[in-house]
Amino acid sequence: MPDILHDFPISAPVSRVFEAVSTPGGLDRWWTLTSTGEPRQDQVFRLGFGPEFDWRARVSRCEADRCFELEITEAGPDWVGTRVSFDLQPAENGGTQVRFAHRGWPTESDHYRTSSFCWAMYLRLLGRSLELGEVVPYDDRLRA
Repeated sequence: MPDILHDFPISAPVSRVFEAVSTPGGLDRWWTLTSTGEPRQDQVFRLGFGPEFDWRARVSRCEADRCFELEITEAGPDWVGTRVSFDLQPAENGGTQVRFAHRGWPTESDHYRTSSFCWAMYLRLLGRSLELGEVVPYDDRLRA
């Protein structure tokens, strides 16, 4: 099974990065249009990407300021059963080293290739949100 992997630094403390990747308020600033959920093991997140894309995920790993992972349970067929994870390490400069993974794709499909590109764009917005306070409107995020 193919995986999407991205490693990158963010000039923000681990606690801020963890909040941005594990809470509805954080996710809505850079990835989702609307989301609900609590960053606790086995809790269910609702991930809203517009009327046709109302997905669900279960928190499969959660350790404050270290890791957060969602197993996608309701979504497009290629996404169901995949896992989206963020592993965080403090960096010497007071920032955070992020190891992102979207694991378990069934095949290297066109959707996989598109999602790989989209993740790079969204993760860039995560960094800009934390480093610069920038929040791009949802409909403009893949063009920003």
